[in-house]
Amino acid sequence: MHDMSHATEHHAHTPPQGFIRNYVFSLDHKVIGKQYYGLGLVAVITGMVLSWIMRIHLVWPNFAIPGLGLLSKAGAPGGIVTPEYYLQLMTMHGTLMVFFVLTNVPFAGFGNYFLPIQIGAEDMAFPRFNMMSFWTTFVAFLVLIAAFFVGDGPPLAGWTSYAPLSAVGGAAGPGEATGQTLWAISIAIFCIGQLLGSLNFISTTLDLRTKGMTLWRMPLSTWSWFITSCIGLTAFAVLLPACILLILDRTAGTSFFIPSGLVINDKLQPHSGGSTLLWQHLFWFFGHPEVYIAIVPAMGIVSHILINSMRRPMLSHRVIIYSLLAIGFLSYMVYGHHMFVSGMNPFSSLAFSFPTLLITIPSTVLVLIWIGSLYGSKLRITTASLFALGFISMFVSGGVSGFFLAQPSLDIYLHATYFVVGHFHMVMGVAAIFGMFAGTYFWFPKMFGRMMNETLGRVHFWLTFVGTYCIFMPFHYLGLAANVRRYSAFVDDYLQPLLGVHKFITIAALFTGAVQLIFLYNLIHSRFRGALAPANPWEATSLEWTMPSPPPFDNFGGRHPVVYHDPYQYGIEGATNDYVMQDSPEEIKSVRDER
Repeated sequence: MHDMSHATEHHAHTPPQGFIRNYVFSLDHKVIGKQYYGLGLVAVITGMVLSWIMRIHLVWPNFAIPGLGLLSKAGAPGGIVTPEYYLQLMTMHGTLMVFFVLTNVPFAGFGNYFLPIQIGAEDMAFPRFNMMSFWTTFVAFLVLIAAFFVGDGPPLAGWTSYAPLSAVGGAAGPGEATGQTLWAISIAIFCIGQLLGSLNFISTTLDLRTKGMTLWRMPLSTWSWFITSCIGLTAFAVLLPACILLILDRTAGTSFFIPSGLVINDKLQPHSGGSTLLWQHLFWFFGHPEVYIAIVPAMGIVSHILINSMRRPMLSHRVIIYSLLAIGFLSYMVYGHHMFVSGMNPFSSLAFSFPTLLITIPSTVLVLIWIGSLYGSKLRITTASLFALGFISMFVSGGVSGFFLAQPSLDIYLHATYFVVGHFHMVMGVAAIFGMFAGTYFWFPKMFGRMMNETLGRVHFWLTFVGTYCIFMPFHYLGLAANVRRYSAFVDDYLQPLLGVHKFITIAALFTGAVQLIFLYNLIHSRFRGALAPANPWEATSLEWTMPSPPPFDNFGGRHPVVYHDPYQYGIEGATNDYVMQDSPEEIKSVRDER
């Protein structure tokens, strides 16, 4: 570790005693970050298995899936999925992946672990709030999973739970009784956990930066977590009351989302005065910023890793930050493009179409900076850098199709098709997950003090990269061929020729899912038997690499580091190495500090 004798002396804090306080109800941000990561790992495995079941049913509708009948005798009698149960599985798959994977891991998992370290803090500003945020999220996960085991199973209203289907109760179909109520309660609890986390991230970033750590000297990963917490603070603050209103409609006889004169099963519903579009407005005011809650942390992580691998700064550190800020701001102005088919006024559609196209500008700027910075660099090829490059590929490939959906006239045709499924899975799902893989391979040595196997990592990358393209690119073709999404069977004559494409996608999905066993083996085996990690295996410059691996309980051992440079001092002439650590007082000839 570099000389920090200039720093203010502190007594090192002793870690808490006992298993419960150390590993369960821990106040240590690093342990909480691992807990979020572990929860996300369980959620992504569950969500992936649900997607497998759906894909198998689509192409082999009469195939009896072993053991599925035990989970739901009504939904899968004899292991054969019914159309209603297909929609129930789809609802749970989407909810798990969007909320408990894409939100949890890149933001709450990596952010909790590394944000305090990267700004030189001993912990989060509010450690008890931090602990509460995880356990609140964990309770939300349990409540959601409980929907599989009550009544007639989980809801079938989709992960967006559109009213009035989600608001009127059991009369609407299987899972719309207790299951849908549990869904709403789960998401409301989840919102509370995210609000606690967002407040903590913002307070920590603004108040606990060490001496010399100006905002412009923060790593891009820290900037991305800070911007994401600002997005989440507003977005989840809207979804929480929306869920409460939905629960009241279902249990207290209110009519926030249920219109007058609604008839279900030949029965007039005893509600009046509600608006089904009100739920859509509230949900998508959260829902589109949620896309960037998933993708912005991955953008920061990928930028951080690429700079280290290129051994030189990006073309412009500040422009990346400005672009991330612009994306965060514009994310609230585009939510209406999810409602082009809702019957909104055409002028409103145009009003939402314009910022939808506008938000592509900062995203394009980011991509151009990444690619322009890579040009001519001597890139160090590691598993982390491969997944970072894979992220750019997925983000661009999925993002290009967004131009079509930004046009109301085209979106009306494509909205209910697999084209949309391909778009958001690539740009929001797979791209963000590639960011998670990149962060895992890059920071694993810091988190556990051991190295992951690079050979297994590269095999994992290439098989996953090819497999995900085989799954999601054909979705765009299916959408252009008018293949309607959410259908559990292809009974129309015009859909029959598309079954071959679906079989190809299903085989690719089963293959790509199986490939993740390589990652799981690498993760678990390396955790206990991996090679011991050097102090700074990637020759990185930010503050997390100035301490032992894994870090001590109080991070810097009772000292506060002093920051002298921006976090990306690579390729420095006259330096001892080709880089200068952020806390090193070493004089450098070519100053890259962008204060």
